[in-house]
Amino acid sequence: MKIKLPHSTSNWTSLVGATIALISFFMIIFLFAITTFFNQGSSYLGLVIYILLPGFLVVGLILIPIGMFLKIKKEKRLKREEEFKWPEINLNDIRHRNAFIIFAVGTAIFLLISAIGSYEAFHYTESVEFCGKTCHKVMAPEYTAYQSSPHARVACVECHVGTGADWYVKSKLSGLYQVYAVTLGSYPKPIPTPINNLRPARETCEECHWPEKFYDRTIRLEKHYLADEKNSEWDINLSLKIGGSHSAQGLQEGIHWHINPDVVIEYKAADKQRQKIPWVKFTNLRTGKSIIFEDQNNQMKREQLDSMETRVMDCIDCHDRPSHNYNPPAFFVNNAITAGTIPVELPMIKSLAMELCGRDYTSTDTAMIAIRDGIKSFYKEKYPEIISDKNYLVNKAIIGLQTEFKKNIFPEMKVKWNAYPNNIGHLEFVGCFRCHNNNHKSTSGEVISRNCNLCHDINAQGSPDSLQTTTVGNSLEFRHPDGDDSWKEALCVDCHTGLNP
Repeated sequence: MKIKLPHSTSNWTSLVGATIALISFFMIIFLFAITTFFNQGSSYLGLVIYILLPGFLVVGLILIPIGMFLKIKKEKRLKREEEFKWPEINLNDIRHRNAFIIFAVGTAIFLLISAIGSYEAFHYTESVEFCGKTCHKVMAPEYTAYQSSPHARVACVECHVGTGADWYVKSKLSGLYQVYAVTLGSYPKPIPTPINNLRPARETCEECHWPEKFYDRTIRLEKHYLADEKNSEWDINLSLKIGGSHSAQGLQEGIHWHINPDVVIEYKAADKQRQKIPWVKFTNLRTGKSIIFEDQNNQMKREQLDSMETRVMDCIDCHDRPSHNYNPPAFFVNNAITAGTIPVELPMIKSLAMELCGRDYTSTDTAMIAIRDGIKSFYKEKYPEIISDKNYLVNKAIIGLQTEFKKNIFPEMKVKWNAYPNNIGHLEFVGCFRCHNNNHKSTSGEVISRNCNLCHDINAQGSPDSLQTTTVGNSLEFRHPDGDDSWKEALCVDCHTGLNP
């Protein structure tokens, strides 16, 4: 039976629209089948299937009625019909009946496909692949660091969006600017932090990390290598006081006391990166007692403090790099030597690696060449016997350092360890000493202490052949590898820049 359609469908606009819609529809089905049954594709293919092609499909479908409307309008103008009439639907007319059936069946299929497509598009835009790979150059540092983080199996949206429709909508609206910036290439390098519109950590982090779940003390062994010819090992064994010494104490003491549900800590920051904190307020919710501490070395007028945002301390104020931490060379070179990917047998390799990683490079490829040539030329000039007898160690060191460099330093986006403060600890950044510096005092004379033993005890320290130890429950006074005691008066960050042992 010959299918008859209204004569208004016979126009180039509707024909072009139908062609675009049909091609888009079959391309969606074809690509979806490839990704589903043959497990082929990439982040860009998902972008095409769930976002770009559906857009063309909708445009094509819209063009069909537009073309029909324009043709009817043109015919009426030619016939000089001024009287307005609503379209007539007469199912006794075979042309109307065929058009109605095609419209009804097509609409049902379109709605079904749209529902499936919308569902898949939602999940695709929430996927780690979409977040990390779609804007490849821009998000390469974040995606690379994320893959090596403790949260590598936690989807990006779990932290950046969380549950609920309201924050999902907010995240998509804020993402419009990101799409605009990436499209025009106007994004900053590096991407600035902290993210001001990020969801409060207590609504995301505490989905897994809840304060009522007690964590007691933990042991941490750190291996360091000095920048001398032998790459001398220097170990520190710490007992970190995350919680109290006994489980019955819960969060009454220890590092995580800061998130005790019975305590509220507020602060004001004088800079965008929250590294300078002139004002801290402690409130005990059980007793109602409050204490205000002000930095005596950075005193501010009352009107200045009143103009600053008062922030309630939460997880992210210390754990500000939980998934996107770019380690300094002092850290990742130590780890690589410990893992054996950079041979400790090579003399001066620690010092050489730090020097090479401390330079500024225009691109990753340039850095890879510089690391290869720098290591080869150094040993060829200083230790020619190693080149002739143990060249395999030199090649191993080159590959090991290049691998670690690509995990932590991204010249194209100007991202490296000193681009973003890491507030855990106090070595390369001020960290804990933003408040715990003996300078924050109350009017009654109370001080936010800088005592090292508030957060950890040193159980052992020194080189492996002359390790200084103490008994359980006691703590050693920190001993600097060079024997200098100036650390007692200065901050670690005054000397440690990420390029020190």
